[in-house]
Amino acid sequence: MGSAMARDVVVGNGDTVAGATPEHRSDPHGVAPEPFTLVIFGASGDLTRRKLIPAVYSLFRGGLLPERFSVVGFARREMSDDAFRDEMRQGVAAFSRNGLCDDECWRRFAASLHYHVGDYGDPASYRALHDRLEAMAAERGGPHNCLFYLATPPAVFRAAIDQLRRAGLARPTDDDAPWPHIIVEKPFGRDLDSARELNAHIRTSFDENQIFRIDHYLGKETVQNLLVLRFANAIFEPIWNHKYVDHVQITVGETVGVEQRGAYYDQAGALRDMVQNHMMHLLALVAMEAPSTMDADAVRDEKVKVLHALRPALCDCMPGGIVRAQYTAGNVGGRHLPGYRGTDGVAPDSTTETYTALKTFVDNWRWAGVPFYLRTGKAMPVRATEISIHFGAVPQVLFNAAPFGPMEPNVLALRIQPDEGISLQFQAKVPGAGLRIQPLEMAFGYADAFGGEPPDAYERLLLDAALGDPTLFTRSDEVEAAWAFLAPILDACAERPVSELPAYPAGSWGPKEADDLIEADGRRWTLLHRRRQEGHRRPGRLPASGERNT
Repeated sequence: MGSAMARDVVVGNGDTVAGATPEHRSDPHGVAPEPFTLVIFGASGDLTRRKLIPAVYSLFRGGLLPERFSVVGFARREMSDDAFRDEMRQGVAAFSRNGLCDDECWRRFAASLHYHVGDYGDPASYRALHDRLEAMAAERGGPHNCLFYLATPPAVFRAAIDQLRRAGLARPTDDDAPWPHIIVEKPFGRDLDSARELNAHIRTSFDENQIFRIDHYLGKETVQNLLVLRFANAIFEPIWNHKYVDHVQITVGETVGVEQRGAYYDQAGALRDMVQNHMMHLLALVAMEAPSTMDADAVRDEKVKVLHALRPALCDCMPGGIVRAQYTAGNVGGRHLPGYRGTDGVAPDSTTETYTALKTFVDNWRWAGVPFYLRTGKAMPVRATEISIHFGAVPQVLFNAAPFGPMEPNVLALRIQPDEGISLQFQAKVPGAGLRIQPLEMAFGYADAFGGEPPDAYERLLLDAALGDPTLFTRSDEVEAAWAFLAPILDACAERPVSELPAYPAGSWGPKEADDLIEADGRRWTLLHRRRQEGHRRPGRLPASGERNT
């Protein structure tokens, strides 16, 4: 599946392991990549300290990196190698899923960390980087393989890509030559035209099979397990269609506000920040057909087909057919959160949405007539990402008729975060005299079932990019198909501006208009994960009809 050649696993202490021992079974490929250098542009930022270096450290501890690997942080801020190592140690101690192991383990890892001061548009900085990478490759005695990670604001992408090409660090794919791969963080464009332009621009320096457009949601275990759940279990796939599924809900709730990202977020909003990427990926994986193989292009072909089958959003139906809202001041988890318009960097009269809900359809044979409801927002009561498949009701006889019914439908929920796992809601008789029926929940959690938290998404994605496996990354046509679906919505919102958006207090589940959107179809928002977190009175109890926004 990838372009990198397979190698035996080499553990952090330099011992070679032929094949995957129990210690290394978290490696999905059973091999380690060839020796390489990870170059992180934007290394002085939060993403590097909170996510990237902790992920690399976990791979190192797990024996999933080659013995001869290096990390070079590239940023404008003046910093020595030792200062960079100290800063990264603090990040690993605070954010690595297993924390620091011991001083000796950190010492061996830290020896691979380096820092390079440079300006993103300065040719001299890249010539110096080229010379340094060449010297490091010669010193370790391995090929000059490089994995470039653009952990920078999108405005930097073009300059960095151009300078990598001019410095000779971006080269076409050649099986006999060292490889350069590049990881591009989201957002990939801000609309369809800019996404197309960026795709065309990056291909002036890198081939498509060298480009890894990252969305960390695709590295999460439950997202990957979705294909296994569907296509490796005979009980699910036959009912995964319009004959048995009433509707699908996808919820992405964040407890945080925009925090220190006010200036960026006010130019983006929930539609660009979450719907175009994360939620489109989740929808495509839920709705896709079985690929012919697990080859990267076979999987991604099926995802693109789903995006092309999405019912177009007609401009004359927008923005009335979509809910956009902003949070106002409130309390989330005992913490006071000021309103969105009171956040630094946000315009006092901003109409950028921090919440959105919409309904769409996948117009193909499998999903004809099945609505997909999507909602995402900041300043929600709990942090939760969940996909729920709501099955059709049983006939209105026997238990689904008076005096027992109407009953709640069966729901299969996949929790993406936190507490990754799968839940199934079904009906059961309450013990005791008489016949009382109650919905109960059967739950599976990765931590309980497999004895620990699953690997962080960045661990899997960084390893796959080094191995040259693009399966969990976004192809150019997938990016453009997602933007093409969203474009009419964005255009309608721009053409018909409003002075105020509906408001919802921080710590609530969004505005009444979002409830109206789904309740107009005789349905309501549900979230199995939320009920577990908040400890409802009865196991598996669904909210009464008067309760809002669960």
